[in-house]
Amino acid sequence: MLWALIIGLIVGAIAKLIMPGRDPGGCIVTILLGIAGSFVGTFIGRALGLYRSGQGAGFIMSVLGAVIVLWIYRMILGRRTTP
Repeated sequence: MLWALIIGLIVGAIAKLIMPGRDPGGCIVTILLGIAGSFVGTFIGRALGLYRSGQGAGFIMSVLGAVIVLWIYRMILGRRTTP
């Protein structure tokens, strides 16, 4: 569990470096972004046939998933703040 949080923080931080911009939240949001990115990366990898059932996403696919989650997060947040 501790490793999942540490990897989530690293993956989320890399995703934020790839897509710079103002995001609310600190370390907790970054960790959640990284963990969600790992789930999205696993789903995409299984859909493309890269991973079998029971396998998790690799580091690069987790970062890709986190970038996708960050993009969706910003799209939803942008609609809320726009009058």
